[in-house]
Amino acid sequence: MNRRAFFQLTALAGGGLALSLLEKPAQAKGQRPPMPPLAPFAFIEISEGGAVRIMARSPEVGQGIKTSAPMLVAEELDVPWKSVSVVQADLDPKYGIQFSGGSLGTPMAWEPLRRAGATARKLLIQAAAKEWNALEAECQTDGLGFVVHTSGKKLSYGALASKAALLPLPESASVVFKDPKTYKIIGKSTRGVDVAAITMGKPLFGIDFTLPGMLTAVYAKCPVLGGRVVSANLDEVKKLPGVKYVFTYEGSKLDEAIVPGDPGLESGIAIVAEHFWAAQSAREKLKVVWDEGKWANQSSVEFARQAELLSKAAPQRTVSSTGDVEKALAEAAKVIEGAYAYPFIAHAPLEPQNTTALFKDGKLEVWTTSQTPDGGKQLAAKAAGVEPKDITVHLLRAGGGFGRRLYNDYFAEAAYLARQIPGTPVKVLWTREDDFAHDYYRPGGFQYLKAGLDSQGKLIAWKNHFVTYGDGMRFASSAGMSASEFPAKFVENTALHASVMPLGLKTGALRAPGSNAYAFVIQSFLAELAHAAGKDPLIFLKQLIAEQKPGGFDVKRMNAVLDAVAKASGWGTKTFKPNSGMGIAFHFSHSGYFAHVAEVSVKPTKRLKVENIWVAGDVGSQIINPVAAGSMVRGCVVDGLSELMAQEITLDKGRVVETNYHEHKLLTMAQTPPIAVQFVLSDAPPSGLGEPALPPVLPAVANAIFAATGQRVRTLPLAKSGYSWV
Repeated sequence: MNRRAFFQLTALAGGGLALSLLEKPAQAKGQRPPMPPLAPFAFIEISEGGAVRIMARSPEVGQGIKTSAPMLVAEELDVPWKSVSVVQADLDPKYGIQFSGGSLGTPMAWEPLRRAGATARKLLIQAAAKEWNALEAECQTDGLGFVVHTSGKKLSYGALASKAALLPLPESASVVFKDPKTYKIIGKSTRGVDVAAITMGKPLFGIDFTLPGMLTAVYAKCPVLGGRVVSANLDEVKKLPGVKYVFTYEGSKLDEAIVPGDPGLESGIAIVAEHFWAAQSAREKLKVVWDEGKWANQSSVEFARQAELLSKAAPQRTVSSTGDVEKALAEAAKVIEGAYAYPFIAHAPLEPQNTTALFKDGKLEVWTTSQTPDGGKQLAAKAAGVEPKDITVHLLRAGGGFGRRLYNDYFAEAAYLARQIPGTPVKVLWTREDDFAHDYYRPGGFQYLKAGLDSQGKLIAWKNHFVTYGDGMRFASSAGMSASEFPAKFVENTALHASVMPLGLKTGALRAPGSNAYAFVIQSFLAELAHAAGKDPLIFLKQLIAEQKPGGFDVKRMNAVLDAVAKASGWGTKTFKPNSGMGIAFHFSHSGYFAHVAEVSVKPTKRLKVENIWVAGDVGSQIINPVAAGSMVRGCVVDGLSELMAQEITLDKGRVVETNYHEHKLLTMAQTPPIAVQFVLSDAPPSGLGEPALPPVLPAVANAIFAATGQRVRTLPLAKSGYSWV
């Protein structure tokens, strides 16, 4: 492909223009490459009547991509936002990869979606110039859906659409983007396209979806991963009111220490009934004897004991090392050690997992909230015994994902049941307790750190014995640590060692994977080092990243957000009452640069109040939708504070102990502090916001607690150490 983009141009039935774009996105400096290499865009449609319809290809899970991505198209198309209707696309190869996760929505959309709009605009201008027998340079769009000639003549997009559809596509190099100074949509706060419908309670979410004659199913799975059904009182359950079918299924054999990928169906019993109440009531009367398998004796207490033993033994392997860390530690003026621990965490989105499926005439139709619907389609094909080409997938809005809907077990369950009941739609609906008991949890872990400072207080050695979960040389999903994890590139002598413990639990990506735990550990320990060096934490951090290092993040951008948050918070200029103080932290992840300052007060009874949070972030040259961006950052902070204080998943006898929000708490409105957000613009292309604003809040608050009390926080959640919210 010797052009950076190619388009598909077609005339709509009855007249009009439809444009789709297949773009190979450029990789911005410091950004991860988009996945996969080709990221296609959906159709722009302009009818003869002038109506503009933009298809939103990516699943909407609350991150706002259904609004922000079409904004890019509409801006370059040069039409008023009020004249645009946005429609959620179904899963279809013509749209390419349809995926939401990894804060990749914006970087994958920024250039190709604007190009789609700009190409359509150029075609409309060319059509007008041809109609008027004028030069293209004499024509321009007016931002209202018209092409205007220098003489004052004008034609609507609707009048030009069918003519534009007959023109050859312009060369990619001839398509010119608008000057950002002229933006009328990008950079303007815009209400989400679904807000009005959500406010009115319209059925947009998967949990709301219904079809005539639809049945509802619940699944009972073994509380221990890999457990299998031995016997159950199925005959009794089948006779209960409203119950239509009861199925026992063997599922995939899950007896490995690490479950590779998404196993799909697990062994269990499905109850299909006329409605959810009947299905769940029958499930409560279900009595199952389980073969719980080899993981039935695992516990969080035992993991902690094993980790302590492993920390005192030689590491199982070395992930990376630079310089001579042992020599540097031996020669250091000061050596500081710290042992940190953090727990498993559940995703716990407000909307439990669900999918509706209908098998009819050899084909499967599915309505789902998956973040990775194509992966779900592949699992569904196996579960239902059909070819992927015979599956139609409709995307429904999800009530939160945070990474949970990257996995498609519920999708496979619906496909399996639909195949068992041909011609009848069936909705699989998990309970909240199901969601907590059968998640792909954020991995817990233990980090045993040792660092050396020279006589000037400079960090010269960094050693980490990382105790996590896995099997031999393989880490559990999302439980590994990169060799380049900060501060590796900024310290001359480093060593990252690892030891793993076998785990009978599914793990996976949770919002800001890895970073959501590692930032707490690293930035908290750096604050310990600053204290040992007798330096202000901000000065210590800035000295650490004073020089750009090969393979490191952009220190200019990180210093800019540090300076911005320090100024906004009044860092170093305030005086505090007893048991009050401030903490600072930064983190780079998902191409975003963020620094946070937290101000707290702590009562002698360990009653904690977060008084204020200040956030400064750099996610590139443009904030596409400021009101949504600010909300996203505040959501990250609230999420991080919830993780910091109270969220923990523990195992006992191989099963998850926590069952609902009362044991895995979310921050309440009354506990939420004022959160001031500012963005620092840079020259980089825009990157995502759903994840990078979360990690720094945990260490910022932990460091503020030390400033207020002199007590270090090294174990999460804070509730485990006796802290509670005021």
